[in-house]
Amino acid sequence: MDAHFPPETPTITFHSEDLTFSLDQANKIEDWIKSTIQQENQTLAQLNFIFCSDAYLHRINVDYLQHDTLTDVITFPYSESSIEGDIFISIDRIRENANAYDVSFQHELSRVMIHGVLHLMGYGDKTAEEKQQMTKKENQYLGLLFTDGVE
Repeated sequence: MDAHFPPETPTITFHSEDLTFSLDQANKIEDWIKSTIQQENQTLAQLNFIFCSDAYLHRINVDYLQHDTLTDVITFPYSESSIEGDIFISIDRIRENANAYDVSFQHELSRVMIHGVLHLMGYGDKTAEEKQQMTKKENQYLGLLFTDGVE
């Protein structure tokens, strides 16, 4: 097994798998995520967002987590000492959830992106208390993003 070494310069990358997707205002989103990490007194090493289809994320959910369900996000951490990992996001789920929750696609996508980042920072969402804390943090950071004119 090859050792995984983070890049010398902290980076955030955006990719797509199994569909064509391009993130709007990627530079603003990247700055927002970096600011969130800094405000949480964490250190960014390498963060990869992979935007994909329901089918692609479902395969990951089954193969790696043994969960036979659809989901909007799966986060794989690679370090406990810094923010380093992959965040897979289903664009199909984002579209459907944005419609169901009556919010814009950009708002729902941003919420799920920061949700994944918060997981990498150690926030959980298994218990009611954890979910409440996670939602509070999501709303806090979403407020900063949308105040800056994204959406």
